[in-house]
Formats: sequence, structure tokens, C-alpha cells
Amino acid sequence: QYNLQQEKMATEICFSGVQGLSKARQTLPDLIVLDLMLPDMGGLEICKVLKSDSKTKGIPILMVTAKGEEVDRIVGFEVGADDYLTKPFSPRELLLRIKAILRRLKDREGKEKVTPQSFGLLHVDPSKFQVTVGKENIRLTALEFKLLQHLLLNKGRIATRDNLLDHVWRYDAAVTTRTVDTHIKRLREKLGKAGAYIETIRGVGYRFKEKP
Repeated sequence: QYNLQQEKMATEICFSGVQGLSKARQTLPDLIVLDLMLPDMGGLEICKVLKSDSKTKGIPILMVTAKGEEVDRIVGFEVGADDYLTKPFSPRELLLRIKAILRRLKDREGKEKVTPQSFGLLHVDPSKFQVTVGKENIRLTALEFKLLQHLLLNKGRIATRDNLLDHVWRYDAAVTTRTVDTHIKRLREKLGKAGAYIETIRGVGYRFKEKP
């Protein structure tokens, strides 16, 4: 955990399968490092549950285990693991594996950025910089479009105010979390009925819901 935090990665540790599943569904992390040997549930079973849930199936999973047999690795990949690390390993190797997975995820999201997306009356076409609600063309500023697009790319996941400052404003020193709230309010107003897709998570941030 210390080594990951040194790389500015936010981490949370769960000591049981039930706790881990609950936390994964609640926070939708960018990546899960999953130990196969947990006290209440097997790691393979946890992986199956995560990959069969529409909310968590897109989260990359790096399996960690003392088992080094090829059959264990094969089963791990069959149930949906993205990578497999056998104990003992160095903190540096773990960090490199995590970075590689996150890099692939970022590349995939980069391709998704130009793919048009529709949710009910809302249609967003990044390649044309176009947003429509029903048949009405919605005129957004570049920053409002970027804000909407970031929420869309992370739909179902909570985007904290700090996360939005980092990805949308790039932590401009003059921008505060109150500015985020103001822009979200304005974006909702412009989207009209479709503004209901943007959910406020009190005290934390915002989330784009697939159903208003």
C-alpha cells in the first residue's frame, strides 16, 4: 500500500471477500488487486461475481496468489482476471504490473472518447463536439463538454470534486471545488430533462447514471 501511495495512487484494503465485493460495488475502483486466499470466499469466486455484475465487470483485476501452477493461472484468466502475479514478488514488480494494466485501460478509454453515446433523449458525439437532447442541439462551452464527457467515460462511478479538478481543470490554482458545483449546475440546466442523469453524491462529488 505504501509504495502505491508514493505513486499518488489512492488505495483501500479489504480483508474479506464480502467486504471487498461491497467496497468494489460502492466505489467502482480503477483496478482491483485480488488475493486468491481470503478467509471467507475464494478469489476465483470473487472474480466471477465481479465479472458477472454489470456495474463491476469493466474493472481490471490483478490476481495475487502463492499458487504458481499453470492450471491456476489458466483458471484465473478464464474467470476474467486481467493479469496474474505469483508470490513472492517485489513491490516494484507489482507497481509495474498495475501501471501496465492502467495504461491499457487508458488507451481503451481514449478510443471510447470518440465514440458517440446515447442515453434516452441524450446523445453525445465527441467527434462532432455535439450534444443533443431529443431533437434539440445543446450548445455547451468547451469546458462544459469536457466535464460531461469525463462523467460519461466514468458512468456509474463517483467522480469526486478533486477528481474533476484534476481531469477537467488540471488543478488550476484559481479553481475551487465550489467552481465545480457551479459548472455542474449550469450543465444540468442546459441539458434540461437529461440533466437528471447527473447525480449528486452529497459531500463527495457527482456520478453519471445510465438511467435518470
